[in-house]
Amino acid sequence: MLLLADVEGIIGLRPVSAICLRVSYDLRILSLQITENALIEVGFHLDNSLFNKLRRSLYYYTEETQCENMGHVHDSKATRDIFIERYQRLPHGCRDDRPTHWRKYL
Repeated sequence: MLLLADVEGIIGLRPVSAICLRVSYDLRILSLQITENALIEVGFHLDNSLFNKLRRSLYYYTEETQCENMGHVHDSKATRDIFIERYQRLPHGCRDDRPTHWRKYL
């Protein structure tokens, strides 16, 4: 709950039980799919039973249709750029320390 409290677009958070949270959000800023992907990225495990997968797919489709009807499409490029920027800042072994002209040298 504390993780989502400061996210832009979250309108309300209410715990329903020890493992269930009711989230209200502004669809112009956020979607269920974006929220779930962020939670999974942080390490949360969501219920992946067949019923819940079907329900999520229906919600994703409904939200996408509603956004298109409002004339608003979530900018997935902006979300992708955020993850790319974060990945580039992390120390990992996939970087080539040679200067650009040496990397492109044939």
